[in-house]
Amino acid sequence: MDPDRARALQATLGQQPTLQAGDVVPPFFHQVYFWDARPPSDLGADGHPAIGDAVIPDLGLPQRMWAGGALDFAAPLRLGEPAEKVTMCEAVQEKTGSSGRLAFVTLRHDFRQADRVCVTERQTLVYREDGPIAARVPKPAGREPTRHVRVVPDATLLFRYSALTFNGHRIHYDPEFARGPGGYAGLVVHGPLLAQWLVTLAQESLGPLARFEFRAVSPLILGEAARVCADEEGFWVEAEDGRLCMTASAEPQ
Repeated sequence: MDPDRARALQATLGQQPTLQAGDVVPPFFHQVYFWDARPPSDLGADGHPAIGDAVIPDLGLPQRMWAGGALDFAAPLRLGEPAEKVTMCEAVQEKTGSSGRLAFVTLRHDFRQADRVCVTERQTLVYREDGPIAARVPKPAGREPTRHVRVVPDATLLFRYSALTFNGHRIHYDPEFARGPGGYAGLVVHGPLLAQWLVTLAQESLGPLARFEFRAVSPLILGEAARVCADEEGFWVEAEDGRLCMTASAEPQ
């Protein structure tokens, strides 16, 4: 786990790039490792690896969204040491919603180092049909945080985060695609980036974490400022209009 890559993420997040070999990998920083690099012929129209591989079945639903996830921290991952990721599909559930057919796919990722599982991540993906996302009444956060950090994502941040995570999804850098086939109001701030801000705030508030869980509620669009918030009940991201974008909970070690 190359420390240079972790330092690049620190810099991207506005932190001082201080991490060195032997340091503990900060929570969720594993997103910038274990790239799934595919040639252009293996990509879908959205820039992501095409569906229907050895892990995720082809459900005939071209649009993909990251709906949420959960992380269990059993032991620290350390920079400068070899590590491996093992992925399996735990569940596939198909439904019909206001936007048409949907499929919820749960992937389990085990991150191993020194012959033990250090971090287990369960990733929930939603696959849906092409076209605009059905309009929903925005859900307000409805409470004031005891602590918050204001963030203003810009195009450079989205580009750098996409590059570091090797994420080719066009909703993060192609405005025409995001507004057209993607069905969004503009470029979308990465769900994992919102989760990164939340897990960082959670660790700053609680200390080392045993578990962190998050759920996407509504997309944050480029051009919107946001608050990354905490109170006694949990953590959340809200857009500048008060709209809830993501909720999270955390348990300390």
